[in-house]
Amino acid sequence: MTATDPRQQHIVSTLVEAHQDLMGADPLAFRARFRKMAADPYAFYRGSASLFYTDMGELHDRWADERTGRVWIHGDLHAENFGTYMSNEGRLTFDVNDFDEAYVGHFSWDLRRFVASLTLLCWQKALPTRTVRDLARTYLDAYLGAVEDYVEDEQSAFAFRLDNTEGTIHSVLQEARAARRTGLLDSLTTIEGYERQFRDDGSIRILDDEEHAEVADAFDRYLDTIPDSGRARRRVFYRVKGIVGKKGFGIGSAGLPTYNVLIEGFDEAQENDIILTMKQSNIAAPSRIVDDDRVHSYFTDDGHRAVISQRSLQPHTDPFLGYTSIGGVSFVVSELSPYKRDLSWDDLTEPEQMKPVLEALGKATAKIHCSTDEDSDHDLVPFRTETAILAAVDPARDEFIEDITDFGETYADTVRQDHALFVDAFREGLITAVPAA
Repeated sequence: MTATDPRQQHIVSTLVEAHQDLMGADPLAFRARFRKMAADPYAFYRGSASLFYTDMGELHDRWADERTGRVWIHGDLHAENFGTYMSNEGRLTFDVNDFDEAYVGHFSWDLRRFVASLTLLCWQKALPTRTVRDLARTYLDAYLGAVEDYVEDEQSAFAFRLDNTEGTIHSVLQEARAARRTGLLDSLTTIEGYERQFRDDGSIRILDDEEHAEVADAFDRYLDTIPDSGRARRRVFYRVKGIVGKKGFGIGSAGLPTYNVLIEGFDEAQENDIILTMKQSNIAAPSRIVDDDRVHSYFTDDGHRAVISQRSLQPHTDPFLGYTSIGGVSFVVSELSPYKRDLSWDDLTEPEQMKPVLEALGKATAKIHCSTDEDSDHDLVPFRTETAILAAVDPARDEFIEDITDFGETYADTVRQDHALFVDAFREGLITAVPAA
């Protein structure tokens, strides 16, 4: 049986083309992923970045020129990709997170993807169209205001922290602050014979000697990709105490092989042990439509691309962030942090609650676009992005906001229709690489 609706066939072929290797390796994991995507239009949108970018490839973007079309972008910026992390300065920070799809592309792609996600989210909260458009404007006004701030002060190091936030953002930071490393360790490990080891809770996979050796070797090579300040402490720090296999269970990580590595922490005290996650990297969705050999050839693999991109987009990022490879397959390594908390929209139901949050998210989006440019340690974006963005937008600021808002409204309608087509295709077995039952 094959899809007869052209859009339905496009959805199926795009998803299969983007994930065919992983589908072949673990079709059951993708079946779980697709069931989660089938839950509602927003879940479908989160799991179909590849479809979004095939559509962007057909869209004329009047705001993209030779500079604004070549900006570091998040690549999968939606309303739930924000949260907390512990910076390499030891400060809890609220920012954009999840950089798996990060790449170089049109700055407006991030804004379009976010506003479409916001429109979907508000539709599920039954907010009126006029209210949703006002909320989108709040986000975009905050974004442009922050871009202007970067033009005036190119050394701006603004970050959302405990000392300069209030309301919902402050509460998320406080929740992260209340976490304890020992709580995470106790949930995943146990101490036997005075040595900590992973707890077999049914979610781990014990490695045979050959695979264990491969992962251990990959971990040693990872150490050469972290900043010099981290490598200087390796005498005790980073001693491997255990390695187990895991599998990604999120909408975006289904089918991606993952390992957890337990290492000696800052000292030999058991409570300072650290768990790192080593996750197979994926092909960035925007890379499928970016036609720029300078960008494609810069990265050795997708692990390298993901790490360089995150370091470019997020100053003072996870000090454990690095990359490696196993059998020619690239992996990203980062801390499984107890201080990571995602922004939840469950209790944000009224516009007056949402507006201050959207102002913060607009500023956070401007930060990732403007915090790295000609002063960075690479030459992929050799200009001040904030100046380029403002030059492209400022002559028609209201038109820009209307364009992005209109797009979000129209594309949210498309996503709702695509979701229904996807569910029918999946239920009827049209995605042959992933069995529906």
